[in-house]
Amino acid sequence: MQPSYLPIDPDFFDLFKKEMDKSSSRVVYFGEGTNLEEVNSKIIEVINNSANEFFMKFENSEEVRVDRIIVYNGKPGPAFDEYDAYALECLTCKAGYEE
Repeated sequence: MQPSYLPIDPDFFDLFKKEMDKSSSRVVYFGEGTNLEEVNSKIIEVINNSANEFFMKFENSEEVRVDRIIVYNGKPGPAFDEYDAYALECLTCKAGYEE
């Protein structure tokens, strides 16, 4: 089950448009839950559905919800901070020690 759509910084839409000029793009994103998925294809467009969620549409017919994108072509995406926090969560453990 996907979490509710979170609006993203509008600047990302301009950055995504620049990526559309490339013949292929590599996008890593959160799939189901915290599973990481990847797509390698040309970005065709960013579309808005009836629920006001934005999706990146690829030449190979795949669609990725933009607020779940962690990295696109090596650049941090809208969900990078969420991924980073998840990856570093184990470092916040005090292992039974008090401060």
